Amino acid sequence: MREGKKAGVKEAPEKEKILVIDDEPSIRKYLQTLLEVDGFEVSTVVSGSEALEFIGDGARPDFVILDVLMPEMDGLETLRRLMAADPGLNVIMLSCSNEVSTVVKAIRLGAHDYLTKPFEKPELDAALLKCRQKKELKAENQALREYCDQLTEDLSFLAASPQMLKIRQQILQIAPVDVPVFISGESGVGKEVVARMIHLRSSRRQQAFVKVNCAALPGELLESELFGYEPGAFTGAVRAKPGKFELANKGTIFLDEIAEMSPHLQAKLLHVLQDNQFARLGARGAIQVDVRVLAATNVHVQEAMRSGRFREDLYYRLSVLSLHVPPLRERSDEIPMLFRHFLLKYSEKFQKTVSEPAPHVIEAALRYPWPGNLRELENFVKRYVILEDNDGSLRELLEMTETQQRMAPSEEPVAPREQGLKALVRGLKDEAEMGAIADALEKTNWCRKDAAKILGISYKALLYKMRQFNLDTGRSTRTAGPGVPVIKSS
Repeated sequence: MREGKKAGVKEAPEKEKILVIDDEPSIRKYLQTLLEVDGFEVSTVVSGSEALEFIGDGARPDFVILDVLMPEMDGLETLRRLMAADPGLNVIMLSCSNEVSTVVKAIRLGAHDYLTKPFEKPELDAALLKCRQKKELKAENQALREYCDQLTEDLSFLAASPQMLKIRQQILQIAPVDVPVFISGESGVGKEVVARMIHLRSSRRQQAFVKVNCAALPGELLESELFGYEPGAFTGAVRAKPGKFELANKGTIFLDEIAEMSPHLQAKLLHVLQDNQFARLGARGAIQVDVRVLAATNVHVQEAMRSGRFREDLYYRLSVLSLHVPPLRERSDEIPMLFRHFLLKYSEKFQKTVSEPAPHVIEAALRYPWPGNLRELENFVKRYVILEDNDGSLRELLEMTETQQRMAPSEEPVAPREQGLKALVRGLKDEAEMGAIADALEKTNWCRKDAAKILGISYKALLYKMRQFNLDTGRSTRTAGPGVPVIKSS
């Protein structure tokens, strides 16, 4: 049978969990009382088989205290099976003997520490601390590996346009100067990539880069996330937690969407920038930090300051140096290069061999304004890699272009200009449609039924389009513009 705490204890999910495995009732009771006083949630079992059943049911204790000498299945065999079931368990062995061979076997099997009975409480505390530190170090190493895996992607600063080449040069000048940088630009233009490049070109590159999305959390949670808290600072705060500023000490913190931060928190951040110190929630003393702050927003800063949404003094403190990343529609000459970059990335990720898109797909991509910027383009290419459908991708781009045109404001004061833009979009759409139909007809040797299937339209619709574009009688072609065939009637 299992012995444990009754259900319904408040804040149980917040407590660290310990499983005690020992056949002696007095040891189980002693350890349970000792550990519960320290705030742990303790479960106990009397044998190795019960421990395996406990873990097999899905329980994942933070620590396991396991006796070596037990009847039926001894501690070493139990340890071996436990580690096979869950290699991440943090196990402390207990024994009346400190024979070197037993200790060595236990460590080789995966135990973190070994205590000899009888032991003092400080020894148990030290063993638990050692396990906790190993656990945290393992988590940090895993995070570092993931960061290194993403490093190449994060540094995909692909620049071909004059605007982005200029920004790249500015980054190289700004990065070594240890002052705050304010990065502006629409959502999805690559502000985080710019921030990471600044960090990795700075003298702090060997230290942490910590990102905080200020729009993702409400004010109270964001404050505790940034500055941390002490036990008892609020309901549920059972242990001290360092904030992002502490984690970024000696490194860089990136405050994304900073204009979404509450005015109260903006004032507190201003003091951190001025004094290089802050206090955790519920703490009396201040913590000194050395952090470089990079901030970004997608809102119009001047309007936000005029409306009182964003503090002027905070903006001027953050914008010692500033960068503006232009939207993709203002650097559309980079679209073919970016398309190819994402194509290679997701072809490798999905383990697919995907050919480059047809010229008319790239032409349509160049005409689309990409309101979601690089993020939208990346998702589009991801779909292209998965579906491998040139004609479907072209239809999608044309539909997106039409949708953007419909969503455009209709109350423009200068009607002739609006009509001119509509006519231009219609002309570009017709040109792309004509190119797609011509390609489909050529691929099918002018079998109209097969061409209609390729295009995903009815036979009747294809005939209508062919008459509209004067394609119903001729087969000779010439090229007008890059990759856009024009059919001459016979």
